[in-house]
Amino acid sequence: MKAAVVCGAGIAGLASAQRLATLGWDVVVLEKAAAPRTQGYMLDFFGPGYDAAEAMGVLPRLAELSYHVEEVTYRDGAGRRRAGMRFAQFAKIVRGRLLSITRSDLERGLRESLPDTVDLRFDTSIISVANDADGVAVTTSDNVVLEADVLVGADGIHSAVRRIVFGEEDTYLRYLGFHTAAFVFDDDAIHAQVDGQFCLTDSVDRQLGFYGLREGKVAVFAVHRTPDPTLPDDPREAIRREYASLGWISPTALAACPAPTEVYYDQVAQIELPSWSRGRVVLVGDACGAVSLLAGQGASLGIAGGYVLAEHLAGAGTVDAALVEYERAMRPVVTAKQRVARDSVRWFLPRSALQLRMRRAILRLARLPLLDRYVAGSIAGKSTAVVTRLADKGGRRVIVSG
Repeated sequence: MKAAVVCGAGIAGLASAQRLATLGWDVVVLEKAAAPRTQGYMLDFFGPGYDAAEAMGVLPRLAELSYHVEEVTYRDGAGRRRAGMRFAQFAKIVRGRLLSITRSDLERGLRESLPDTVDLRFDTSIISVANDADGVAVTTSDNVVLEADVLVGADGIHSAVRRIVFGEEDTYLRYLGFHTAAFVFDDDAIHAQVDGQFCLTDSVDRQLGFYGLREGKVAVFAVHRTPDPTLPDDPREAIRREYASLGWISPTALAACPAPTEVYYDQVAQIELPSWSRGRVVLVGDACGAVSLLAGQGASLGIAGGYVLAEHLAGAGTVDAALVEYERAMRPVVTAKQRVARDSVRWFLPRSALQLRMRRAILRLARLPLLDRYVAGSIAGKSTAVVTRLADKGGRRVIVSG
């Protein structure tokens, strides 16, 4: 039996582990966090990851964990609706194959689907990697050495595996000029106002988004422009400072922002690598191809990448050949999404009152027949098929890309 060590129990890592174990591999998953993370924001889950989740048998559970969203709305400082779009218009673009789900619930669904054979170890990180032509030896933070045929680095945009094996982060990270954050708080009155919607502030250079979660909780999404990629020492203080000028329910939300350890805060950035594998170490998801929230579908591509990698490892004649074919299938899709994100930077968040008015006008046009699909498609982005079917050639499984 072949063995894999997966570093990272996030979306891409869990997808990789689930599929590899299902296909008969011995899998150990290492996660530096002490427990599953609860931070993160709501995702529009569609595209190649949706197809992969369906093939993996996890889609029904993800549907159970998802939320029903009626509308995306923009609200001014007094809470008045200035623009919006029915969520059904987005769903129509992808033939209804769309879920609204939080990042933590997406991870939960994947984690629940892991075969019992998967060894999931929290509070464990990688210290060193011995990488040669026949396999890897991974030394963990608890001084255990794990030997495997392949090490899968699925530990996100600030990947430790990438740093150890490929070099320092600055070499590969492209900062896009934004910081983003997310947190959750309790407020019954605000929950009643935003439940069933995704409410965004109609604002310039900075934006807060609000939506209702189960048990009366309210989730907050934040993004603002800044030329400085440096992350703050205290994310809560930074959030309160950066968004203090926004009105409506924003002051209440900022006052309720939890302790820094309970806040997700990061750069909006992309990762660009000349190669996604080195020896028997391979990267998947944001570790090798972060597309950023500007492009969307990062979680979808993470699941698709894990699925495609596992299928190639199970079906190819050698591990080396599998890593080449995995990258050949996924890189064009990731590169295209990254390009779309960079092209849309100037329109992602209005820089001026004029751009704010232009966005309102565009969304009003979305109510018109024919134009509604065009506008919704422009906002949601194009859904790309990575894997359309599995075929059998010469007694082995191969992936047919679409």
